[in-house]
Amino acid sequence: MNIKIKLIYIVILFQLAICSSSIAKINIIVSVDNEIITNYDVLKESRYLRILNPSLDNLNKEQITELAKQSLIKEIIKKKEVSKFISLEEKNHPFINERLKDLFVKLGYEDKKAFEYVLLNNETYSFKEIEFKIKIELYWNELIFNKYNNQVIINEKELNKKIDKLKNKKRREFFLSEIVFRKKKDEDLNNSISKIKKSISEIGFDNTANIYSISESSKFGGKIGWLKEEVISKKIYESINNLEVNEYSDVIKIENNFIILRIDEIKIVENKIDKEKEKEKLIQIERNKKLEKFSRIYFSKVKRNYLINEE
Repeated sequence: MNIKIKLIYIVILFQLAICSSSIAKINIIVSVDNEIITNYDVLKESRYLRILNPSLDNLNKEQITELAKQSLIKEIIKKKEVSKFISLEEKNHPFINERLKDLFVKLGYEDKKAFEYVLLNNETYSFKEIEFKIKIELYWNELIFNKYNNQVIINEKELNKKIDKLKNKKRREFFLSEIVFRKKKDEDLNNSISKIKKSISEIGFDNTANIYSISESSKFGGKIGWLKEEVISKKIYESINNLEVNEYSDVIKIENNFIILRIDEIKIVENKIDKEKEKEKLIQIERNKKLEKFSRIYFSKVKRNYLINEE
């Protein structure tokens, strides 16, 4: 352990000795270059992940600890990459309040005060720390956008075909959750699928998404949100069309990834179409999907530049 890491460790120990009585002994779990992650950090992160996805309570302690550790490693690497271009400590992001509000709504809280109460009650991060975590994600997304947006190709012709089919009538909307995975080089695809399906059977879809999904939705148990039936691709629609609520699809191959989708809810709504707005939404959905793919590729690339030591 070099001198810089030792100094950081001493500072952290001093702070924890003052402000924390919830853990008896502080140990270094992993270091990412000169930044350390302690068992206290992992505890805070695991409590926060439980707020994002309460079904994590069904996992055992070792599984949650591993999820929290990997989440923190990923966050540190993103922070270090973003910090090469801006000072996160000095600069706010213009969309931070909007993203926080989206988080409140997604988790079912009325406002900031209600969310702060839950954070305090669960002895996890302060609201200011959550702001910083979201700031990292926002600037990481901005970094990916600046690097890859010119490579994002949207097939507007196909989107126009979908839009042209939209009519003012009753139609279904699906609230979907996903597990996105890739076949590992040293593992047979059927074995991967069997392992994931076994996990769904034993610990549920949400927790399996947390463990196995490579999508950003994994932190929220794989939840994607509401999608209209007309805008879902033909391949995916055929896979979920006959499913009931809480049933999940067979494995769907999309480019280099494999996806399992679950229907969480179905609702019937009156369909009054503003085709221009619908097209804008579809373009944004497609762009976000492609940028998330580039995000995974870029993260895998830069992760190799960091020395990750597990104690």
